Amino acid sequence: MTGRLTPEADWVRLRWRIDGAQDLVVPPFAGKGRADNLWQRTCFELFVADPDGEAYAEFNLSPSERWAAYDFTARREGMTERPAPREPVCTMRVGETMAIFDAAIPRAALPPMPWRCGISAVIEEEGGHKSYWALTHAGEAPDFHDPACFTLAVAAPQAA
Repeated sequence: MTGRLTPEADWVRLRWRIDGAQDLVVPPFAGKGRADNLWQRTCFELFVADPDGEAYAEFNLSPSERWAAYDFTARREGMTERPAPREPVCTMRVGETMAIFDAAIPRAALPPMPWRCGISAVIEEEGGHKSYWALTHAGEAPDFHDPACFTLAVAAPQAA
């Protein structure tokens, strides 16, 4: 899996690329809207933390177009639903052996910059097999909430 994050004025655009996706199970379209437990199927995740604090936001994005956003006060602590002024926009494209998931999250739904980010994915394959992918895994077992996985630094824009 590879991941890319591009901040823009009103949106943050993300792209996940999965190679070897011939057995990928894509959740069926369910319509836009919030939903919990998206990580139990193929799901793409973004973690956004303040570089100087313990608090972070989590965004779960499904090819079904369902999504979720949460705030945490510390690692897996103090979870609350994070407000979003608009719903994320998600698009899944699947080829014979490769898949691309694109998402755009409203910038207003994200914490103020700068950020430490983690980009990750839960991939479900035929037969129910799941694998857990991230730009960085900090321990032996995958834990996307581990702050050591938030290795992508995104600087605040420079004043003009």
